[in-house]
Amino acid sequence: MNVLLLRPRPHRETIGLQNVMICEPLELEYLAAALLEAGHRVEIVDLILDRRPLERITAQFRPRLVGITGYVAHVNVVKALAARVKALVPGVWVAVGGVHAEVVPRDWEDPAVDFILTAGGGRTLTALADALEQGCAPPAEGVWNPADPVRRPNAPDLSAPLPWREGVARYRRRYYYMFHRDCALVKTSYGCPYECSFCFCRQVTGYAARPVADVLDELETIPQKEIYLVDDDFLFNEARLAAFCGALEARGIRKRYLVYGRADFIAAHESLIDRLRRNGLRAVIVGLESADDRELDRYQKHSTAQTNEDAVRILQRCGVECYGAFVLGPDWGKDEFRALARWIKRLGITFVNLQPLTPLKGTPEFGAWQDRLIVPAEEFEKWDMAHLVVRPGKLSVRQYYWQMTLLYWKTMANPARAWGMARKYGFGETLKLSLGAMRVNWQYIKKIVRGK
Repeated sequence: MNVLLLRPRPHRETIGLQNVMICEPLELEYLAAALLEAGHRVEIVDLILDRRPLERITAQFRPRLVGITGYVAHVNVVKALAARVKALVPGVWVAVGGVHAEVVPRDWEDPAVDFILTAGGGRTLTALADALEQGCAPPAEGVWNPADPVRRPNAPDLSAPLPWREGVARYRRRYYYMFHRDCALVKTSYGCPYECSFCFCRQVTGYAARPVADVLDELETIPQKEIYLVDDDFLFNEARLAAFCGALEARGIRKRYLVYGRADFIAAHESLIDRLRRNGLRAVIVGLESADDRELDRYQKHSTAQTNEDAVRILQRCGVECYGAFVLGPDWGKDEFRALARWIKRLGITFVNLQPLTPLKGTPEFGAWQDRLIVPAEEFEKWDMAHLVVRPGKLSVRQYYWQMTLLYWKTMANPARAWGMARKYGFGETLKLSLGAMRVNWQYIKKIVRGK
């Protein structure tokens, strides 16, 4: 059957990183590969970039099944999109999925949604398409059944076919992450071996890694030089990383990599980080989270502020860019914001991502902060890791957003930092990123003006 896979455009209220990054929809490429292998016809449409009317898309492709993916901030957007699809294509089935659907499937229940995928990815969607084509009942495994709400474990499928990257060829050169232009995504492992209290990676699936040889085989099929390894934590297993470097060296694969990594691993493996740098490691997104040991303990990071500092220094010595991610505490006052600004400036971190603590459903943090939520759970578009959803303890909402904006200005969005980026990455690339950052700042300024 014809299966249309859609990535939705974020809600206008969502403070989105799409202003500074738009990456390929790898999850849809994996789904498409499984469907194609089973003999179905597939089209991927990225509604972030595609400006064709949905009426034209559905009329041309005539889908029988439409799959829509999204995160928690997309729930209302996806429901509205599903309703539009239903109105345009009588009798069409709509399936939705994504990590939030796997952890909190009930949030996605809607008259326009026929199936909620909770596990299995391409395996489940293919089984669903096969069943619908043959007029059979949908598969019991991996599809949400409100009458049987027990959530089954989501075992990663390491034998899944390689993603169908040709499905997004029309958008390819418009995908990027910060300064990583024409960037391809590769997943080498599933899940995360750690249990930070604010993250629900472990609620989705257990940790499992693909064989290094399989990863290298995939890299050899990708023409792009910029590769974003989207593992929840790529810098984890020392032996596997050494084997990865050895395989890159043996095959002569020369690409540039952006990865996720923990500070404690970086701090303990400087020589390995340097070897990865020689094999193309260009930048690491590091969940530093805080410069305060008490907060790190609360988040179950099993790390320290000194470890964070050591990791940043090692990346700098190795010539690897550090993208520092921080969680801003709801009970912060001006002193805490100023202290973090001083710490970031002292360490010379150029790129930061500031996230107010967001107690997502399915994490231990949600219950701990439920009585202080100021954004209703059903206003999903504001649960974007950028909105303030917990009532501040020391500041008003307006003051909190103002301190966030000041912190961005002091550490990143200022002329001195822009000049340094221009010298390193070029004026054109810096201008594009700066314009995107200005759009994000404008969203925060509107929050300051409104006080909410």
